[in-house]
Amino acid sequence: MESFKKQIKNCLQDEPPFCTAACPFQFDIISFISKIQRGGFNTAYRSYLNAVGFPGIVSQLCDEPCKNVCPRRITDKAVDLKLLEKAAINYARNLKPNNYNLPPKNKRIAVIGAGISGLGCALRLASKKYQVTVFEKTDRIGGHLWSLLPPEVFLTDIQQQFCYEKYELCLNTEIKSLDNLEFDAIYVATGAGGADFGLKRDEHGAFASNKPGVFLGGELCGKNIVEAIADGLHVITAIERFLKAGTMNQPEPGSGTRIKMNTDLIVPMEPVIPAQGEVYTQEEAMAEAKRCLQCSCDACIRHCDLMRYYGKYPKRIGEEVEVTVHPGTLDGNGTVATRLISTCNHCSLCKEICPQEIDTGDFLLQSHRAMREKGAMPWAYHDFWLRDMDFANGDAAALCKSSPGYSQSRYMFFPGCQLGASDPRYVTESYRFLLEHYPDTALMLSCCGAPADWAGDEPLLQDAMVKLKEKWISLGKPIAVFACPTCRQMFHKYLPEIEGQFLYDLILKLGVSPSIDAAGEIVSVFDPCTSRHEPELHQAVRELTKQAGFCLEPLRYEGKFARCCSWGGQVSIANPSYAREVIKVRIAENNHPYIAYCINCRDIFSAAGKPCYHILDVLFGLNRPRRKPPTISERRNNRVILKRKLRKEFWKEEVVKEPMENKIKLEISPQLKQKLHDQMILEIDVQSVVEYCESSGRKIVDVHTGSFIGHLVIGNMTYWVEYRQEADGRFTLLNAYSHRMKIEEA
Repeated sequence: MESFKKQIKNCLQDEPPFCTAACPFQFDIISFISKIQRGGFNTAYRSYLNAVGFPGIVSQLCDEPCKNVCPRRITDKAVDLKLLEKAAINYARNLKPNNYNLPPKNKRIAVIGAGISGLGCALRLASKKYQVTVFEKTDRIGGHLWSLLPPEVFLTDIQQQFCYEKYELCLNTEIKSLDNLEFDAIYVATGAGGADFGLKRDEHGAFASNKPGVFLGGELCGKNIVEAIADGLHVITAIERFLKAGTMNQPEPGSGTRIKMNTDLIVPMEPVIPAQGEVYTQEEAMAEAKRCLQCSCDACIRHCDLMRYYGKYPKRIGEEVEVTVHPGTLDGNGTVATRLISTCNHCSLCKEICPQEIDTGDFLLQSHRAMREKGAMPWAYHDFWLRDMDFANGDAAALCKSSPGYSQSRYMFFPGCQLGASDPRYVTESYRFLLEHYPDTALMLSCCGAPADWAGDEPLLQDAMVKLKEKWISLGKPIAVFACPTCRQMFHKYLPEIEGQFLYDLILKLGVSPSIDAAGEIVSVFDPCTSRHEPELHQAVRELTKQAGFCLEPLRYEGKFARCCSWGGQVSIANPSYAREVIKVRIAENNHPYIAYCINCRDIFSAAGKPCYHILDVLFGLNRPRRKPPTISERRNNRVILKRKLRKEFWKEEVVKEPMENKIKLEISPQLKQKLHDQMILEIDVQSVVEYCESSGRKIVDVHTGSFIGHLVIGNMTYWVEYRQEADGRFTLLNAYSHRMKIEEA
């Protein structure tokens, strides 16, 4: 967590876009463009007016430094901001400046030079109700503007901007010395080649001279005409600092930006050419504004599901997590970001796309551990998954055996706990293939420990790693063959001493005749997020897919930019609406079927109606892409079936099924099965509640329907059931639900 605090200082969230950084006025161009996009010409004009002071003058003279840095110039043509500014002026309903009703201030400021820089300073000071006196040695205002624009253009603009402001103008008054000027501050803007009164710039402060209270700017300091206007508008910040604090060290206005942009991702858009010469219609202006890329360092918001869903950048997330982990409350428990912490998929895309490599996902994982250690993380977020992990590692589903006839093994097949839960044939057919080529291949059915890692339960995770290592040693320290990228990632992170490779790399190397004849069907390979740094695996799966006759269409996010299917971190309980949103976005990336090589990706997409093969479906001819995935209860049962089948087929062991004589037979309709699945309620838990109610008599009867209602606490969860007993003795489940509350019973 401490490393994240150091990283976050490098976040580029607040860096200005390229155009704003290049603009002398530091104009918020993105906000201006956004207003134009939706036809808000009046508000756009207000933004422009507030930034440049003299919109009529600046829109004519600006040399458009923004065009030289606009990323669109590389792909097509820079956004024509100058024409958009003119459109804002043309279509604004009210061109008059704002009239601020402020009390007068008792500070007197002198401005030497009535050129546009001096007038800009006078305008800003007068609007704040300072007492301003402008001294001009000639008989007219405007200075250099007389050689650049028709007087009716700039004089009209100046007159309009000063229409509500009062200041004293002294024409034909040449100031030859500053010694006799009795003012609280002075701005010297005498223009190119003008009098500098022997002053020098003090580099320690913005616009500061080496004389207290005297500031220099504009063309006198080598600026061009537009930069001179900006100096006049900006110098008042330094002047006010001096008036209030007596210091001349107001920092120079920042310039430049650290934003980085990958121009390869820019979609070309033809520039809008005005049909009427140099003037946009409103529709043309809105269309041109929509070409703006809204440049900002927002890669995390645009690409990371979590940050886009919450609308929060890493800095904000860091702040909220900090007050959650280390709250200032008396009870010591923060809740501000508890759900946010548990919503992270830990897919690591945030680090991949961040130009500063800020790893928000790892920070949230460390935060999860900190909350878990202090007992402040809601157990309900992970209770089901930890119980599922315990089942996968228990006697009913776990298995660790050397190949029949061998005591030591070169390879160890580690399919992961979810592959066989989806369909036992995924494991049996893969293991059969491995034995055909490497007869000494061992098999280990177990969970890799990911649920404990994601739950922040470090003691449970370490215990799981110790047991996995012990089993691996007992098999002779073989090379692990992984079917699941998450398992491979977990071993690489916590058991780096175990060498591993992927099943699909071996299949490509050894060769297999795909059982599906795709006949040119177009599909997209969906890379799981845990395969992000496995380029050889990406290539192997694609090559196997092409060997089956499929045509590939790439997804926008794949390879090292792969995005999570919603499984990672197992957020479906902590934040189900977020999980649904992620799935919706993933399956909408194109209209073609997907080919996945993570079984969780395959089953999640299939459940949402997206045709999706697992690569093993293609290689071994197992399932069609629209196969409905099993429920959570069926997944548990499949693991039991898998272990039984493996022992019988490969080790020739006769397995006696657990006797069911003392179990109640419970009928559950398909619709109710689906509801139980959606609410993460196991049918075996529901059956346990009914058995308890019947054996203990702790149940109530609905006299109108004859059904029974009862409850039972299993682990941390309280389960309720409504059921009835049929005439033939069978039991029918009518409803069930669960919650975290516990019932106080006498």
